[in-house]
Amino acid sequence: MGSEGIKKTTKTALLTALTFAATMLIRVPVPATGGYVHPGDALVFLGGAFVGPLFGFLGAGIGSALADVAGGYMVYVPATFVIKGLAAMVTALIARRHEKTGWFILGSLAGAAVILLGYFGFESVLYGMPAALVAVFPNIVQVLFGVLVAAILRTQGVVKMFER
Repeated sequence: MGSEGIKKTTKTALLTALTFAATMLIRVPVPATGGYVHPGDALVFLGGAFVGPLFGFLGAGIGSALADVAGGYMVYVPATFVIKGLAAMVTALIARRHEKTGWFILGSLAGAAVILLGYFGFESVLYGMPAALVAVFPNIVQVLFGVLVAAILRTQGVVKMFER
């Protein structure tokens, strides 16, 4: 593996760890589904944009899924891996080639839509439509909070570590 491969692997490992930590840091329970609202989505969006679609998928998906494992939400692990991974990938595909903050926000909003639709579908199957509908509002709050935090961190240059 060359130096670029080592950099990508290191950035992906960092994204995984930061996503896990941000997801576990603050958890507000959602009684309808037994899930929780958290700030980890900000890292999902940032990671996708800064390490690219494939490595963003892996880092965001693994970090988020590990948080479900650590939190005892085993039934969510496979869905979380795919949903958060796809959210990072979509964010990356829209925002990656553009330096403008507007493109990053647009990409993050598209990633947020992936999360909302993914969990709505998963929770509809798992718990039924009424419970999935109850979970929509907390999920909207979570992803919009994630988009806001990610946009602030990006514009403040806090995430320069991903660009090195």
